[in-house]
Amino acid sequence: MNPLLDFSDLPRYSEFAPGFVAPAVDQLLAENRALVDRIAADVAEPTWDDFVQPLEDANERLYRAWGQVSHMNAVMNSPALREVYNANLPKLSQYGTELSQHEGLYRKYKALRAGAAFGALSAARQRVVDNRLRDFRLGGAELDDVAKARFKAVAERLSELSSKFSDNVLDATNAFAHFATSEQELLGLPEDVVTAARAAAEADGKPGWKFTLHMPSYLPVLQYADHRPLREAMYRGYATRASELGDPALDNTPVMNEILRLRREEAQLLGYRTFAEVSLVPKMADTPAQVLGFLHDLATRARPFAERDLADLRAFARDELGLDSLDAWDYAWASEKLRVARYSFSEQEVRRYFPEDRVVAGMFRLIETLYGLTITQDTAPLWHPDVRFYRITDRDGRTIGRFYMDLYARTTKRGGAWMDDAMSRRRTTSGMQTPVAYLNCNFTAPVDGKPALFTHDEVITLFHEFGHGLHHLLTHVEDLAVSGINGVEWDAVELPSQFMENFCWEWDVLSHMTAHADTGEPLPRVLFDRMLAARNFQSGMQTVRQLEFAMFDMRVHHDLDPSGSRSVLDLLGEVRREVAVVIPPAFNRFPHSFSHIFAGGYGAGYYSYKWAEVLSADAYSLFEDMGVLDPEAGERFRREILGVGGSRPAMESFVAFRGREPSIEALLRHSGMVAA
Repeated sequence: MNPLLDFSDLPRYSEFAPGFVAPAVDQLLAENRALVDRIAADVAEPTWDDFVQPLEDANERLYRAWGQVSHMNAVMNSPALREVYNANLPKLSQYGTELSQHEGLYRKYKALRAGAAFGALSAARQRVVDNRLRDFRLGGAELDDVAKARFKAVAERLSELSSKFSDNVLDATNAFAHFATSEQELLGLPEDVVTAARAAAEADGKPGWKFTLHMPSYLPVLQYADHRPLREAMYRGYATRASELGDPALDNTPVMNEILRLRREEAQLLGYRTFAEVSLVPKMADTPAQVLGFLHDLATRARPFAERDLADLRAFARDELGLDSLDAWDYAWASEKLRVARYSFSEQEVRRYFPEDRVVAGMFRLIETLYGLTITQDTAPLWHPDVRFYRITDRDGRTIGRFYMDLYARTTKRGGAWMDDAMSRRRTTSGMQTPVAYLNCNFTAPVDGKPALFTHDEVITLFHEFGHGLHHLLTHVEDLAVSGINGVEWDAVELPSQFMENFCWEWDVLSHMTAHADTGEPLPRVLFDRMLAARNFQSGMQTVRQLEFAMFDMRVHHDLDPSGSRSVLDLLGEVRREVAVVIPPAFNRFPHSFSHIFAGGYGAGYYSYKWAEVLSADAYSLFEDMGVLDPEAGERFRREILGVGGSRPAMESFVAFRGREPSIEALLRHSGMVAA
């Protein structure tokens, strides 16, 4: 049996092979299209059970199967898998467009919405129907036949281009290697980074030390390498990935430009002026002007702190490091030197206290305390030996959800950290289907049989992704389309993840998840206090950098004419002159690897990170009032935020939890951007 067609339980990853993909996709698409034809031809009054549910069931099977393919393409990429993925992706895009433009289905949803049966549906199901009607309109269902055909072609091409953008970034990242040949180049680097670089060179059969653009190799070089030419070589490699300054075959310039042109065309086919306007329809924000106003307001508040941060860094670099000017490859290195001088600790010193086993156990302990749950390791078919699998149960021993953790970087895995869903909670004819999540990171793998060690930033990343996971896993909604993360407004989806980050700064949490790699001693309170004092180190500079990305994203999808003379880089330059305090060198090609907006779901939505920070900081302030480990506060957060998923508007959920609408003040306070 084709393992992709087995929906009895977990994916059968140990049996996965690229050859299974096309037969499974073709069979499921044929079955779904036949079902759609039958449902659309039925002249009976549409009901949830006879119309919506069969369609939900069929589409879940299709997207569960394709979800496995997408997941494997992201974590175990290979030429054979990439080929079948890219060959079958247009089939899924075509089907999605067919569905969103299907006049018969659209009529039936409208009839269900207008009929007497609608009032008897649960609030969650009513929201599903309303969301479907909105998605039909955004999918081109109200267009004429000519416009529909063009809209369909655009959607399919955009799907191909997003995949191409991601492939180019991965290939360009993997193609770069810098081989250090003298120990002079290694000065300042942590021992484990040097060891990993030596092992990488040996694996290639070469002398010296191999450094790559994967985060466990790249970031320590920029932060710790005293050898300036090494930092510059690595920075240039990273900043020019997938651009015209590298391999022409991997240049994302034409890919990016075509994506922007087609997104604008897609929006105008729907009657909107820009893609940004379309993107905001299913979000909390109403207009691009509203978003840009929010970002400008935050930039105005943050910029004085960013300018102070930069002045401090330049003065330190001049007076203590002998650098009259800072180049782009100097900032992270000089900042780490300043951090050590000012707060008497380094990230590498802290890292020795965060072995993976203690961090994971401490994170689980927090969840168990807040929500009255138990997390235990379990067994499942896995795609790589490093992956682990866990089960979450409630006080009565009932399974709430399960999840995979794939924490280490490898060349077959795309960069970054992300959560994705394998299965969603839903009620079926055979009972309750419990949710399953993927948690993916790119941390340094264990070296020489020793446990993996995490920086505090990596601990924060892990908590962030687990926050997404909890949003998916702890839902109590039983209808798939609004269960867990499904149906949640995009600019609210980061609330649970950023909320979780706050616990990484609590002594009562951290003190239980540390043990020095050599001595086993817990993190000393005096070191934690120094970390806490440094929490907002350069927060002004970090904030305006994120605002630069968010403004660029919104403006490139709203203000830029993709067919005009002004280029993407021209627009980015305008944004930087407006909000940035550090201007990168002219060769920097940041947009060419900005996968969030060109290959992910964040197009005209990157501002969501900042808006969600407002929500999460304000939500966490209730825990600060009640007690950060207070089970009553935890139960309230689980009930009003995590539990409801997309079954009601996110603002209603926030007000139900907090008792009022969100305020920006908690974020400014947490970031140290308030007047002393």
